[in-house]
Amino acid sequence: MIQAIAFYFFAAIVVASAVMVIWSRNPVHSVLWLILAFFNAAGLMVLLGAEFIAMLLVIVYVGAVAVLFLFVVMMLDIDFAEMRAGFSRNAPLGLAIAAVLLAELLLAVGAYNAGGLQLGTPQDRLAQAADTSNIAALGALLYGKYIVLFEIAGIILLVAMIGAIVLTFQPPKPGARARQDVGKQISRRPEDATVMKSPEVGQGIEL
Repeated sequence: MIQAIAFYFFAAIVVASAVMVIWSRNPVHSVLWLILAFFNAAGLMVLLGAEFIAMLLVIVYVGAVAVLFLFVVMMLDIDFAEMRAGFSRNAPLGLAIAAVLLAELLLAVGAYNAGGLQLGTPQDRLAQAADTSNIAALGALLYGKYIVLFEIAGIILLVAMIGAIVLTFQPPKPGARARQDVGKQISRRPEDATVMKSPEVGQGIEL
């Protein structure tokens, strides 16, 4: 019973948060609602027994969105004085959301301890061993049967990253003060390097 209650609770907040992401005119508020949606989606994954996907949602998506939030705050022309003035006005709403998140956490822990939702039982070779966790089974499948596809995907991502660097790279103009000669730096001899000296008072240094 508690699994069904937790499922509908998380699902309702995910849908409401997704609507608020589109409805909010302030991009900062939209990102905060998106973070709330990701947290509740992670709760749904925990209920389904997919703790690895839940961990990815929290670490990868919420972490990336938090970084995106920082960039948005730095790049947008936001009046911080007005934002601080409205902090006390929005404090009750923030406390209410914090209380909801705490209740969701307690509910998710209780539902997980009561057992995950039973969506079906795989048969034959698709059945997961009783003593194998979801993460171990996923790792064995990813780095076993699909290791070639995994390596190909990594190579494609590497080529895409190198291509993005090549396309966006702008060589320095001749005579630029910040120009670097990588080959000259690598071939530098240790005796030609600059050495820091700390002479005593009244004594000079040899050049």
